[in-house]
Amino acid sequence: MEARIIAVADVVEAMASHRPYRPGLGVDAALNEVEKSRGLYDNVVLDTCLRLFREKGFQFEGHDF
Repeated sequence: MEARIIAVADVVEAMASHRPYRPGLGVDAALNEVEKSRGLYDNVVLDTCLRLFREKGFQFEGHDF
């Protein structure tokens, strides 16, 4: 289960964050992309991630998106 959580969190953080080779998409765009990819990730983990950001106001610390 821990690996499934890390997989979703890592993808969202990577897509949202700026990288030297591309600008970050931002959290909303990253969440939309992983939501479109439903089936690639554990559905319970994905739904929990979406709920945490969209309903509970979770934010990554130390990031300016």
